[in-house]
Amino acid sequence: MKVLLVEDDAKIAAYLAQGLREAGHVSDTAPDGRDGLFLAASGDYDVLVIDRMLPELDGVGIVRTLRAAGRKTPVLFLTALGQVAQRVEGFEAGGDDYLVKPFAFSEFLARLGALARRPPLQDQPSVLTCAGLTLDRLKRTVTCGQEPIDLNPREFALLEVLLLNAGNVVTRTMMLEKVWGFHFDPRTNIVETHMSRLRTKLGPAKALIETVRGAGYVVRPAA
Repeated sequence: MKVLLVEDDAKIAAYLAQGLREAGHVSDTAPDGRDGLFLAASGDYDVLVIDRMLPELDGVGIVRTLRAAGRKTPVLFLTALGQVAQRVEGFEAGGDDYLVKPFAFSEFLARLGALARRPPLQDQPSVLTCAGLTLDRLKRTVTCGQEPIDLNPREFALLEVLLLNAGNVVTRTMMLEKVWGFHFDPRTNIVETHMSRLRTKLGPAKALIETVRGAGYVVRPAA
């Protein structure tokens, strides 16, 4: 496993790098957000470990920039900012997991392994279609007929999950796990808010998404 550590605390960075090396992994280290973004965008890493409070560019800014550029490398936020609202912000920016300092190295290593084992995009169809709605997972585009639909990363991910499970109900819990990486309920209406925005942007195609009361959402092709 090849890991990029974006951490401005030299002692923590050295500790993590040594632990990864002893576990048989390879790592690079960036001491600030600017260098971290450069390495993350140009390097071939299995997982990115990013602190949130960084000089030059904060961790959330790094991840937002990477996701906007279409970079899908899994991101673990490793930070002292552990309040629910801060975790939500990190996931909404495009983070895949969140570990709060102080932490146990064994848990850190286990979380990295879980992220690295996620199936790559090419193991599933790259283009998803349903009744004239087309989502290209590689180009990161959505069209209805010939009309492009501009979605932000979370809206795109929601539609992607629904189309991958077309015909089956996708529960709120499944969406929290697959789109935000939550393995707990943040007690917010984050799913409903993003789903409402997605439907608005889909226009007439929103009819494909059906709310299953008390269960979740399902994409059903028009009869």
